[in-house]
Amino acid sequence: MKKIAILGSTGSIGTQTLEVVEQNKDLQVTALAAGGNVGLMERQIRKFRPLLACMGDEKKAQELRSLTADLDVRVTAGMEGLLEVATQPQAEILVTAIVGMIGIRPTIAAMESGKDIALANKETLVTAGHIIMPLAKERGVRILPVDSEHSAIFQCLNGEDGRAVHKILLTASGGPFRGWSREQLATVQVEDALKHPNWSMGRKITIDSSTMVNKGLEVMEAKWLFGVELNQVQVVVQPQSVIHSMVEFEDGAVMAQLGAPDMKLPIQYALYYPQRRYLPGERLDFTKLKSISFEAPDPEVFRGLALAYEAGRRGGSLPTVYNAANEYAVAAFLERRIPYPMITEMIEGAMGSHRPIEQPRVEEILAAEQETYEFCECLAQR
Repeated sequence: MKKIAILGSTGSIGTQTLEVVEQNKDLQVTALAAGGNVGLMERQIRKFRPLLACMGDEKKAQELRSLTADLDVRVTAGMEGLLEVATQPQAEILVTAIVGMIGIRPTIAAMESGKDIALANKETLVTAGHIIMPLAKERGVRILPVDSEHSAIFQCLNGEDGRAVHKILLTASGGPFRGWSREQLATVQVEDALKHPNWSMGRKITIDSSTMVNKGLEVMEAKWLFGVELNQVQVVVQPQSVIHSMVEFEDGAVMAQLGAPDMKLPIQYALYYPQRRYLPGERLDFTKLKSISFEAPDPEVFRGLALAYEAGRRGGSLPTVYNAANEYAVAAFLERRIPYPMITEMIEGAMGSHRPIEQPRVEEILAAEQETYEFCECLAQR
């Protein structure tokens, strides 16, 4: 029986992780953490019977305690609760499906307590990869990617010599605005940006996909996960979302991982690695697949991708600023406080105003995040 804890259990990745648990009788959930969805968390606790649960704040935790008073579960709250879930002795692997930089400290704590990480939290490596990757090596723990693209690369590299990698080809669907001009993007409303053509994801990640900021974060994440230089990561638009990513080796061979767009595949692969298990669901039918097409992304229209390469090249605390400005801007756009083009304008403005810190400590990363939020707040009020 493999015992798992999940950060972000009520979100898109968290709920799909629990679907994988339902389909496999040798997985046991020992701890869950969520933000504010008390009703769904109660249902998850009743179904999966974890020993420990955490909510985003004490008010939500107290509400959950009242609803689950008849169950043998202890409910905690806030960062203290997240750290407790991350280091729970019973769990062998932590699924980090929580959104945002709030995932950094729990991930580090879990690694220090010897747990493997099923990583779905991009921000952890984007902002703290220089801390996370050496720590994983020091503690002898595995970081198993859950993002479909990074899982694809991980699978392509399985059994290969990582030193022979020439290039990582990171695929992107292009989002709902593929082929649009900058002028057209000025008219985008919230409802338009939430219509992803292929994937079902949370609201924040869906907006990130539409701006291609999501792909920019994945570029920086890939650098740390696979030990490559930033210029070895090339983004390729593959609109059908059939090829999830590819690796080109020194001899010119290219290996690709293909499959239906279903996040449960990378989730299950991370939980059972190196074993593969049967996964019910849609399969690719190559007799019906008419074509697989490729194109280059437009860095002028999708400025967020170009800014990610700039942040990744300059490094230090600048990727934190890129990520934090995007988090603020996406939330403001979803609240209809700023227009769509201002998402990338806010990122560029925040990066331009920041004085980067080389090799920032966790405290400096979190301080840079707060500084960026304050800058963006001022910008939004102009």
